[in-house]
Amino acid sequence: MRHGVTRAAGLVAVVLLGATAGQAEEAQHPWVVPSPRAGKETYFSNLGSGARIETPFLLKFGLSGMGLAPITRPQARTGHHHLLINRELPLDFSKPLPFNEQYVHFGKGQMETVLTLAPGDYELRLVLADDKHIPNFVYSKPMRITVTKKNADVDPASVSQPGVELMLPVAEAAAGKPLQLQFHASRLNVSHIALQEKGTGHFRLSALRDGAKPETLDFPGGQTEAWIKPPPGRYQLKLEFVDNLAPAKVLAAAAPQEVTVLPK
Repeated sequence: MRHGVTRAAGLVAVVLLGATAGQAEEAQHPWVVPSPRAGKETYFSNLGSGARIETPFLLKFGLSGMGLAPITRPQARTGHHHLLINRELPLDFSKPLPFNEQYVHFGKGQMETVLTLAPGDYELRLVLADDKHIPNFVYSKPMRITVTKKNADVDPASVSQPGVELMLPVAEAAAGKPLQLQFHASRLNVSHIALQEKGTGHFRLSALRDGAKPETLDFPGGQTEAWIKPPPGRYQLKLEFVDNLAPAKVLAAAAPQEVTVLPK
């Protein structure tokens, strides 16, 4: 009987430990708030419809309301990007996306690609899908662009360098209004930390304000965007990309940026 009780207690401890880890994983800094925009979506963060570009061109991906993860195994609230070139959205969202030159997969958790398209008109879309490449109803609006020239003398590999970037759509926010933060990683793979995948990382943000203790906002769910409501003040924000297997190890850091939250 004693062995049965001991074993049961051990199982309860394991269950409680798992629950605690899950709660910690989902815990968010009190500044983080839901996006004011309805729904989840993917988007192109550095190019808009109607643009005229030369290739090679570095195209960056954004994601709202979910996180990124490689295709190693299922992970809730995550997916990976797919670039559709001159293709409509799939008619059947229960089937995996095909593999060909018009459906480009980014199953490692990448946030960008280098376009090498020939001159002409193109329609581009982003679609997020799960580890089985099945779309999960998260996609972008179609973007129509024109490639005016392909520079054969430019090595596509030279267009992107490893690093991270913090993009602030505004440098000044009104009190009580959420501030959007967009994160980008070049030649680095983003993943939910729970997968514990070698060669991946996640974003971490430090916020410094005169007269206040530093704040650290961690995004272990593979998030590449956040909305925050910090108290009024002038802040220096520093974005880092940390190793998922060793979170104390910083793989890349962006130059600090300043943002002001106005008083009421």
